[in-house]
Amino acid sequence: MQPTVKDLLLSGAQLTDAALERLLPATDTLPHSIHRAMRHSTFAGGKRLRPILCMEAARMVAGTVTYPEGIADLGAALEMLHTYSLIHDDLPALDNDDLRRGQPTAHVVFGEATAILAGDALQTLAFQTIAGLPISSPTTVAILRDISLAIGTGVGRVGDLDTKLPPGMIGGQVMDIEAEGTAPTAALVEAIHRSKTGALITTSIVSGGLYGLSLRHRSASSSHSNDEPESKPSRAAYSPYADTIARLRTFGEKAGLAFQIVDDVLDMTQSSEELGKTAGKDTATTKATWPAVFGIDQSLHDAEELIADAFAALAPFGEAAAPLKSLAQYLVERKN
Repeated sequence: MQPTVKDLLLSGAQLTDAALERLLPATDTLPHSIHRAMRHSTFAGGKRLRPILCMEAARMVAGTVTYPEGIADLGAALEMLHTYSLIHDDLPALDNDDLRRGQPTAHVVFGEATAILAGDALQTLAFQTIAGLPISSPTTVAILRDISLAIGTGVGRVGDLDTKLPPGMIGGQVMDIEAEGTAPTAALVEAIHRSKTGALITTSIVSGGLYGLSLRHRSASSSHSNDEPESKPSRAAYSPYADTIARLRTFGEKAGLAFQIVDDVLDMTQSSEELGKTAGKDTATTKATWPAVFGIDQSLHDAEELIADAFAALAPFGEAAAPLKSLAQYLVERKN
């Protein structure tokens, strides 16, 4: 029997929080201010969607019933990166927001300088955590590379223009800032969404898949007879792995874009109390959003179509993909 979305969210959040509690310096660790600020924002709430997507992708690809050993630390690192981005996004120089996850934002509580440094520290600790994962060095490098690109300055394709840099969170943030006050176009909104939000969701799924593949490859290698030298696998032997990552990336890109489209709709239709952040900010600042271009009804329809496409990418995984699919469906049905 497959667990419900509520069960997945609860168990995944608990596992992630336990890893974060272990990995983040305690509040009584000097210098106190920075560690208190890091913990304030990290433990202010949040669904832990990115870590949960990562852990479920790893479990699906590894073919295990339980989460693979060590995967919670990778999920925690992704949550650190997400939290760092939120701290910086809320700063007066960017969105200038006082509320995040239902709590006062870091710069409101600790001051702007400490908030900036708390975001920097979370990013640094995330990469330190990834570097210490209990997996092979090539897999660690592959995960670091994918995540680094996903939080980088690229924006991928913008209409007919190919920037030659894959979508990255910082690149999307820059485009979002520069687009304020201008009439949004479909190409611009899609580029911002795929970069600012979608890239981190995508790499959460892909990095989890890479982690799971590493365990599968280790298991396959250990099954070789000790009496026979293990031959070096040919490039063709890795083609199933390449297909797996390609399918996970497609799933992540589709689900990530759907997530942000729904986020845009919720900003227009829900209250600040329901969202846990200031509602109506996108409209007030003339942000480039999906509903601003296509309207609310079409936006919801587009989100559902994207989820259907995401499901199709996971078809070869069969029933093992059910948890990831249920999480993707939740992304477009949530109310906050």
